[in-house]
Amino acid sequence: MIGVYFEHSKGEIKKYSFELLTFAKKLVEEDIVAFTYGDGFNEDEIFKYGAKEVVIIKNNSELHTEEGISKAIYEFLKTKDFKYIIFPASQKGRDICARCASFLDLPVIQDITDFKKEEGVIFKRQIVAGKAYIWEKVNTDKCVLSIRPNVFPAEESPSQGNKEIFETSVQERIKLSSIEKKEEGEIDVAEADIIVSGGRGVGGPEGFKPIRELAKVLGAAVGASRAAVDAGWIDHSHQVGQTGKTVSPKLYIACGISGALQHLAGMRTSKVIVAINKDPNAPIFQIADYGIVGDLFEIVPALTEELKKQS
Repeated sequence: MIGVYFEHSKGEIKKYSFELLTFAKKLVEEDIVAFTYGDGFNEDEIFKYGAKEVVIIKNNSELHTEEGISKAIYEFLKTKDFKYIIFPASQKGRDICARCASFLDLPVIQDITDFKKEEGVIFKRQIVAGKAYIWEKVNTDKCVLSIRPNVFPAEESPSQGNKEIFETSVQERIKLSSIEKKEEGEIDVAEADIIVSGGRGVGGPEGFKPIRELAKVLGAAVGASRAAVDAGWIDHSHQVGQTGKTVSPKLYIACGISGALQHLAGMRTSKVIVAINKDPNAPIFQIADYGIVGDLFEIVPALTEELKKQS
């Protein structure tokens, strides 16, 4: 059997969760058990993508931290004999993946972008901030994996399955003091097919206004570089890069982003990259499919207006 962890929020299953199920079916022909913490979603969506069983892990008190959720998941995992345990390489997924691998004393390969079957299975992942990649193989019968979102397109494979509730009684060591909601209507960069990102070149919080307007017209998410986040111009949830979120959208528009290695590591697998920057020597142009040398405060509004005319 293969265990696949899927994420959900506000009643919606994250898009990349379906990609994990497709990856699992291609990896090995075995029954897939999809598991998650908490309920409030439509499990029929999971069965559409090939899961034979959906397990909902519940705790006798609500858990809020990755540490607590990981312990609850571990309580479930140690009752199963999974050959592979698969997580999304999302911000939360990577954390829980590493914790569960440690609890289970299993090898782990994070942020996988491809695999091939050669005397077993070997997995591809990026290293050196995305400048190179390596192929890795585990020398055990079981392992834990995390898969980069938007790399393996989800493919429907309807199946009949059943739902199970798994009860736990984990105690958290950290007390949640409050939860602050992000702006309404924002699209998560990890989920988006189109991302419009701003960097140091936006100059300040107000500089994200034209970025947001273009994103609204395109139905896109708003991204940001670490420089913009560290400066306090935008929330960390928007950060793309090695210390932020890894994305692979169909279209990535980088506005005022020079292209530091840590940022490129998080978005270089985007299908089409458009760069807008005043500096013709900015590193971002080296990986861009289309480059525009100029002032983003002139180009982005003009692009937004032209797109409005086309809609």
